[in-house]
Amino acid sequence: MSNAMLSVRALSKSYSTGRGRLELFRELSFEVATGEMIAIVGESGAGKSSLLHLLAALDKPDAGEVYLGGRRVDQLTLREQAEFRNREIGYVWQFHYLLPEFTAEENVAMPLLARGVARAAALATARKWLAEVELADRASHRTGELSGGEQQRVSLARALVTEPKLLFADEPTGDLDNRTAEVVFGLIQRLHQAHGLTSVLVTHNLEFAGRCDRLLRLRDGGLNPDTI
Repeated sequence: MSNAMLSVRALSKSYSTGRGRLELFRELSFEVATGEMIAIVGESGAGKSSLLHLLAALDKPDAGEVYLGGRRVDQLTLREQAEFRNREIGYVWQFHYLLPEFTAEENVAMPLLARGVARAAALATARKWLAEVELADRASHRTGELSGGEQQRVSLARALVTEPKLLFADEPTGDLDNRTAEVVFGLIQRLHQAHGLTSVLVTHNLEFAGRCDRLLRLRDGGLNPDTI
């Protein structure tokens, strides 16, 4: 895949347990093309979230290499990892992790404020992204005043406020009812296309996975192309 945004080579990860080492996966190799949206599926405990953490420089592999746009990210220092996550990727978790004492626009602005952007400019950009996720009228509301779906849409706006190259989403609709999940997934699809993102989603929802460009199934320590 010549136009790969993300390239993974012989990636392996295991953890220590009371019964020895638990091998999640071994020598995984795959690429994600620029502009592609892929879904990673698999049974609970297969290592889907752990894989996403490695791709996003939230953890380090036992072996293997991860490249984003030609840059190797698995060997970054802690400071370089933080800068990489702030500037190059957006990450949406299953739980929103919004700060309850701040408004929606303040939560969305946090990555820009952490970068040193002036408060007024950061808030203006945050309001723009809240409009993108159809929450312009909720900018001044605190987390507790938002529904679960609205909270997740705020977290999506926060992930994209820095205009990253790559979006990672770990079960972004997992805690939502079917109707709200459809709204959130539809937004992810629309924003992926509108902003030229490269997106990697972990999901247990096979219907959503089937609407991505490709589906990869993590099973028995390997990652293989699959169909619904």
